[in-house]
Amino acid sequence: MTKPNTFFHNLIKPFKFSSSKEGQTEENEIQNLAAQEQKIFPYETLVAATNKFHILNKLGEGGFGPVYKGKLNDGREIAVKKLSHRSNQGKTQFVNEAKLLARVQHRNVVNLFGYCTHGSEKLLVYEYVRRESLDKLLFKSQKKEQLDWKRRFDIITGVARGLLYLHEDSHNCIIHRDIKASNILLDEKWVPKIADFGLARLFPEDQTHVNTRVAGTNGYLAPEYLMHGHLSVKADVFSYGVLVLELVSGLRNSSFDMDVSAQNLLDWAYRLYKKGRALEIVDPTLASTAVTEQAEMCIQLGLLCTQGDLNLRPTMGRVIVVLSKKPPGHMEEPTRPGIPGSRYRRVSRRPYAMSSGEVDDDSNLHTFDSSRNCGTNTTTSATTPTTSSNTTAEVDRRGKRPMQRLVLRD
Repeated sequence: MTKPNTFFHNLIKPFKFSSSKEGQTEENEIQNLAAQEQKIFPYETLVAATNKFHILNKLGEGGFGPVYKGKLNDGREIAVKKLSHRSNQGKTQFVNEAKLLARVQHRNVVNLFGYCTHGSEKLLVYEYVRRESLDKLLFKSQKKEQLDWKRRFDIITGVARGLLYLHEDSHNCIIHRDIKASNILLDEKWVPKIADFGLARLFPEDQTHVNTRVAGTNGYLAPEYLMHGHLSVKADVFSYGVLVLELVSGLRNSSFDMDVSAQNLLDWAYRLYKKGRALEIVDPTLASTAVTEQAEMCIQLGLLCTQGDLNLRPTMGRVIVVLSKKPPGHMEEPTRPGIPGSRYRRVSRRPYAMSSGEVDDDSNLHTFDSSRNCGTNTTTSATTPTTSSNTTAEVDRRGKRPMQRLVLRD
């Protein structure tokens, strides 16, 4: 079996860092982590488990590379991510996932069993989550009926618990950066598990946010992150709020077309909420199973999580408190969600939106602002402009690539 230090030396060797000092620090950190965790798989074990990475065991393929299903001799079913030799972004994601998930253990976060390197082959070994990702059920008319209200509410609650763990209870504060339906896996008992940590960021305990280039998925990006590259735990809260409204409505925010007068799902939900008709957004397939009080609470919670001002969004701890109360307790009154009323102008130096398939490796470009901890917010966050306009940021609706770079004008 490969020694942990040797494994991670080989893992890091092909990757370039902005300076030798930073690179050495990164390498030492991962080597120490490997030595502590002892999660190394021999390549031969994974070859046998996947039947030589047979095409019939292939589960899919992403920016990282192909993913295969396998079964270990001890009976555990696994999913093996195999790094594509052609994927530069995959190399970055590989290191990121290995670092962040090595010490993460939670019922609502996918479990990383270990790692493997064999020559040029580099692999991550996860628990196999039997059911499909949430998007393959929620947005398919012939399958969404499998998601009755109880299951959807349990998913809303489970994802919240997973995010609370990442933000406040894991060894370090972790911001996922790409919470969306396709990154929520469902096991055989319908327990949701947050997956795909290729874009995630690890935060020092005494920091609250970073200013960074933007990576994520169209329709889920918080406005202060999309427009200014301001990243904090509240960016995950915004994405979670979008997911909640998608679960309630059965509609995808990024391709919303139910109401031509509404810009997106969030705008539509807010308009109906203000008219006292919030329940009209509830997925018709839930007619016989939805619990009215819970549905109304989830709509209001989704709107609160997607507030344009990040300081008005609740923490995930507050979200869990709201979801746990029976009957639902008092919640703040939401204002219009999404990007605050504003005017835009083109610039060439501001950050812009990218899809999760286009990782912009900014791990060496972070600018940290001093504060108490990662769970709080500072007054130096993106400010809300005072001028208003109906113009919105022009991002490719398919979430593939930016159409132009824009910045708020005060």
